[in-house]
Amino acid sequence: MSCARIEDPALLTGRGRFLDDLDPFAGTLTAAIVRSPHPHARIRGVDLTRARRHPGVAAVVGPEEVAAELKPFPLAVKTPMPYYPTAVGRTRFVGEPVAVVVAADRYLAEDAAELVDVDYEPLPHVTDIEAALGADAPLLHEEAADNVATDRTFTFGDVSEVFATADHIVAGEYDFPRYSSTPMECYSVVAEWQEEAGGPAIEAWSNFHGPFSMVAVLAGAFGMPASRVRLRIPADIGGSFGIKAGIYPYVALVALASKHAGRPVRWTEDRIEHLLASSAGSDRKMRFEAAVSADGRIRGLRADLIDNVGAYLRPPEPSTLYRCFGNITGAYRIDAVEIRSRAVVTNKTPTGLNRGFGGQQLYFGLERLVDTIALRCDVDPVELRRRNFVRGRDFPYATPTGGVYDSGDYHTALDMLCKNADYEALRRRQAAARRRGEYLGIGVATIVDPSATNIGYVGLATPAEQRAAGRGKSGSTEHVRVTVDPNGVVSVLLGTVPQGQGHATVAQAVVADTLGLPRDQVRPVVEMDTATTPWTITSGSYSSRFAPLLTSALVEACERLAETIKIAGATLLGTDAEAVELADGVVRLRERPEESVPFRHAAGLVHWDPGSLPDGVSARLYEEAAFTPPESKAASRTDQINSSLCYGFVAELAVVSIDPDTRSIRLEQVFTVHDAGTILHPVLLEGQVHGALAHAIGGALYEEMRYSPSGQPAATFMDYLCPTTAETAYELDSDHLQTPSPLTKLGAKGCGEGSSMSLPAAIAGAVADALRHEGVEITSLPLHGDVVHGLLERTTEGTN
Repeated sequence: MSCARIEDPALLTGRGRFLDDLDPFAGTLTAAIVRSPHPHARIRGVDLTRARRHPGVAAVVGPEEVAAELKPFPLAVKTPMPYYPTAVGRTRFVGEPVAVVVAADRYLAEDAAELVDVDYEPLPHVTDIEAALGADAPLLHEEAADNVATDRTFTFGDVSEVFATADHIVAGEYDFPRYSSTPMECYSVVAEWQEEAGGPAIEAWSNFHGPFSMVAVLAGAFGMPASRVRLRIPADIGGSFGIKAGIYPYVALVALASKHAGRPVRWTEDRIEHLLASSAGSDRKMRFEAAVSADGRIRGLRADLIDNVGAYLRPPEPSTLYRCFGNITGAYRIDAVEIRSRAVVTNKTPTGLNRGFGGQQLYFGLERLVDTIALRCDVDPVELRRRNFVRGRDFPYATPTGGVYDSGDYHTALDMLCKNADYEALRRRQAAARRRGEYLGIGVATIVDPSATNIGYVGLATPAEQRAAGRGKSGSTEHVRVTVDPNGVVSVLLGTVPQGQGHATVAQAVVADTLGLPRDQVRPVVEMDTATTPWTITSGSYSSRFAPLLTSALVEACERLAETIKIAGATLLGTDAEAVELADGVVRLRERPEESVPFRHAAGLVHWDPGSLPDGVSARLYEEAAFTPPESKAASRTDQINSSLCYGFVAELAVVSIDPDTRSIRLEQVFTVHDAGTILHPVLLEGQVHGALAHAIGGALYEEMRYSPSGQPAATFMDYLCPTTAETAYELDSDHLQTPSPLTKLGAKGCGEGSSMSLPAAIAGAVADALRHEGVEITSLPLHGDVVHGLLERTTEGTN
């Protein structure tokens, strides 16, 4: 199916409905937030007197009110590291909220915020992972024994034996940077505290694409039933890429401010606040070790993963450590695996989801290791991957850690990549360039792309014996509601607000095709409202869930509606429902298609004349469906889990050149092959690939949330570099392979994150390939001219 995006006319004519366009409550006031200038400090006192006296100020809320009226947010682990929406007792990162000021407008609120007097006692701070693990490291949370929020070790297979008998042991240590997604629209919250007969309630609007998962977290902080918390999402969100999952502490803070102000309160984040204190992907330090046979086959893998989660283990962390647990061996047949997973707190902004989270970090380390194995075994990196791939006949393929790869053809995809790139010609071109003294590199990455996340993976942060004592967590459920009105117009309620992905366009096409209708007879409605939208905790627009899960729910609902429409149409035609079909907007006889009645007449019969329906047939043109795949189960007692429902594949090749004088890197070509199962909309799929590539270029070559020795982060685009159209002007060849998933109704898998995981590794491999004859190794990102200059200078110094 392919059709124009139905979302575009409103967006292109300024009729989008973003939160700043809406005024959901009458009499709304505006908030400004006072933030800590210190990475770590004891709060000796907070004087709110002058701010409260400032003209136009309705309320000022500080740490005392927060501690008295809120409980710490429920965490995914039991480590005693309490997290509130403001600092309580101590500030633990630059930009941490300390107080919120509510006034008649933003100007008054910001003026009054400058009058909040906070008495800080600076404390020693730590931002580096290794330093935070040291015995003499500053302790961030006095209730905890150290700065380790979670530490688990897993073993699958006879790892010791495999390593003891290996022909080669190949190891590498790698660092992945902390970086963000910088959406065009920053955080925005409007909240109203409501005093009702049944007790207090909160109604809040925010531009967060996964509110269902956080209802219980917010309700727990306020000590109220989840039914008293209503979260609503506007129809349009100006980008997120996972970053806006970190908005919920601000929902709590603004709701508390509304309680004190006695009026609804709005807060809109500015760009400096967003870069300073919103969220980012985890920076990770990792060590991989492989047991390899003489012919280059990887028999065993050891991984030591340490994530820097910032000052607090903010839910849903430690998701980044475990989201790719089931596919931690990537596209390779590896029988024995040992994993140590740690999350460490430091005086940095708390982390969260970022496009491809978990996969970005994993594949940078794993694919760099595979390139090192290729060198050690003197095998071409493409050939080494081919030797180790999961084979077509192996699907469904069970990984040692519990993942079940549903479908794929990795060898064919890699062959397509090499053919499209003319790989042998590229190698000849590289050889000629080297003879001229030029730096030209070719890098390859092949990854398994998980989609339709099973939230049960978060349970792995808790030992199995402790999990057994409580309820398990699992699931990949998505809900839809489909109705047909008396005129035969079909309305579709989607509970996944998009951030540009085109959900309404695809939903309209899926419903129209399933019911045999023209597209203009289907009206998609995008609405996320925890009070009216069907949902479970797992519902939401995150982790590439729409294509595999929500479209499956759509098909289920439409198939049930189709049965009722067929019965009504058959009644009008004087025949049995088994004799008719839906096509071209009519109900027609299969054997004599010229005999038909319009779809709308059949719908009208159900609405206007239900008594004419056969006995026992319900006059129901309203269906809800919850697609809940049984493959998404909680972690087993042996710590295995199928952490996603579907597993796509990406094969990527990058060509880079490096200026010998300036040492600047130029990305010349990218060749990519994606297998996302059945392609639902080619143009939208290609848009997702382009977007993921842009994100990957940022993390690979430019973006890094760096902290100075004093603990101060970069907080403007002068210091935090994002790629522009100039940096993304490379030659792109994008191709697709389709191996439909047997687990989803349409065979679709997710496709929005793959290249954000694979391209950083491919670029790193290409830079390493270009500089290999200089003795340079690439073990960290981002890579840019200054980094390359330093690597070359150190290599030169080492040979003198």
